[in-house]
Amino acid sequence: MKILLTGSTGYIAKRLLPVLLSEKHEVVCCVRDFKRFNYEQYSSYNISVIEVDFLDKNSLHNIPKDIDVAFYLIHSMASSIDNFETLELESAKNFREYMNHTDVKQVVYLSGIVNYKKLSKHLHSRKAVEDTLKQGNYNLTTLRAGIIVGSGSASFEIIRDLVEKLPVIIAPKWIKTKTQPIAIRNVLHYMKGVLLNKKTFNQSFDIGGPDILTYKEMLLQFAEVRNLKRRVYVAPILTPRIASFMLYFITSTSYKLAANLVNSMNVEVICGNNNLNNIIKIDLISYKEAVKLAFDKIRQEEVLSSWTDALSGSKLRRGISCFINMPSHGCFVNKQQKTISNEKLVFERIWSIGGKTGWYHANWLWRLRGIIDKLFGGVGLRRGRRSKKSLHAGDSLDFWRVLLADKKEKRLLLYAEIKQPGEAWLEFKIKNNELYQTFAFRPLGLLGRIYWLATLPFQLYIFKGLIKKIAKTNN
Repeated sequence: MKILLTGSTGYIAKRLLPVLLSEKHEVVCCVRDFKRFNYEQYSSYNISVIEVDFLDKNSLHNIPKDIDVAFYLIHSMASSIDNFETLELESAKNFREYMNHTDVKQVVYLSGIVNYKKLSKHLHSRKAVEDTLKQGNYNLTTLRAGIIVGSGSASFEIIRDLVEKLPVIIAPKWIKTKTQPIAIRNVLHYMKGVLLNKKTFNQSFDIGGPDILTYKEMLLQFAEVRNLKRRVYVAPILTPRIASFMLYFITSTSYKLAANLVNSMNVEVICGNNNLNNIIKIDLISYKEAVKLAFDKIRQEEVLSSWTDALSGSKLRRGISCFINMPSHGCFVNKQQKTISNEKLVFERIWSIGGKTGWYHANWLWRLRGIIDKLFGGVGLRRGRRSKKSLHAGDSLDFWRVLLADKKEKRLLLYAEIKQPGEAWLEFKIKNNELYQTFAFRPLGLLGRIYWLATLPFQLYIFKGLIKKIAKTNN
């Protein structure tokens, strides 16, 4: 069948796409920016990629009419604290109106469990989107999930940070709230199972794993899997704002996402009764087993997607293609060049930069800049990188975003997502046994120029040392 996959560069869609392709379906992937989609990985399959922004009605005309099923996997929780509800509702309305003029028979929407009288802003928004999609002239199937456990998921990585960094965890009273986590594999099983299954048409199903746990129990069981001894204590005086800041500084999450998650923690997320398991026979994976499976993927370097794939800044939402040409006018530029004798070794160093590998020179200064960025509400260095060896356009790399990763041209172009009065690019390029390293900063007003001059001594030290370390012959 012909399937429309929205949010194709997001966490869930990146996991679902290989499943759909393995079933020999034709998949049309919707992306805001074609450059962020790794098309080469799926070039041998029946797949097409189109640029669509569901906040722009005109771009929806790129979607073909002869669609059998559409997966609606769009959300904006990580992009804003206050207005993500408005953005999500507008996207849903635009999607519904366009789908009404296509041949689509079924729309599958992945939502959140909303069977509680008091809803967080996040869950209230998911419910509003579901109500909006219901008004279409197609069959809607809604799968409502709570916490999704899988390598690279926001919930998994936040719990991982807390457990592995803190021997004693001080948490708000919401740590005793009950939830029903589900393994990402089971989510994909359900999504595949409902495809054109008439028994699931125009219905909503809560999906969860076999365990009902408090957040405290989730932390302790996670620690048990990791063979760590941890203690969790409740501090009733912790306000949502303080808890959000603590989560933001301790973990790799953004403050926007931390605030939205904390606001959801006081709402119980437990599956209501439904008969989906009778319709789709699957073996549910326990929470501890889901954690083990996630770490298996991490050890094997097979993490297909991460919550950090979502863009953290509003500028890049116009598309990374808008920033792929490093500017030269109105910029301060630091250019370095070195003759190299081993292109293969140097290339491997460039492609391995950041994350656990570090930045080869003055790592303490890179870490300090990450801490300063965190203090000003930025992303810091804690995002790391999804893979130690591979890089693709759109990947996060510490506080950079990969704009271009071209192995044939031996060129890597990064864009800084840190808080600063201006914009910054960093490029590495190898050509004819020469390594070129260019750092460009486009200042914003007088403050940007003062910032450049104030940091100039550090930049000279960092970038001169960096190219020397990358270009050196011996290991």
